[in-house]
Amino acid sequence: MKITTRTEELVKEIIINDDLEIVSVEYLKEGSNWILRVYIEDREGNLSIEDCTRISRALSDKLDEEDFIDDSYILEVSSPGVERPLRDEEDYNRFKGRKVYIKTYAPLNGKKEFTGTLEGLVDDTVNIILNDTDSKVEIPFKSIANARLSVEF
Repeated sequence: MKITTRTEELVKEIIINDDLEIVSVEYLKEGSNWILRVYIEDREGNLSIEDCTRISRALSDKLDEEDFIDDSYILEVSSPGVERPLRDEEDYNRFKGRKVYIKTYAPLNGKKEFTGTLEGLVDDTVNIILNDTDSKVEIPFKSIANARLSVEF
């Protein structure tokens, strides 16, 4: 079983009675260090440092018990931040009306990057109103390489 998959299962066990959810789990090498990074959030956007600390300690204990990661690694548990990734249909509908950045695998109407206001996901198509032209763009969900909330300053 993949490290990220098993880690996600362990986190789900830990947060089952909390109003928290997993955004993503990554296991990657940065420099000479392996990093096991877990992003969690509270549905209301009120994730505290105490929540992260509590989940990190509980997860660290479970990881030590199961000992399925051969390499030494650094465990990080945090919020995904204000520019959180959009993963699934629930995210695309939950964040309707918010500013988003979307990058596609291949050009669509001559562009691969789009920034605008999210209108939601309908029939496997993400709809946004572009910032620069106020025109509506329909992006097939399967063509999205990367999507996240976008913050404008």
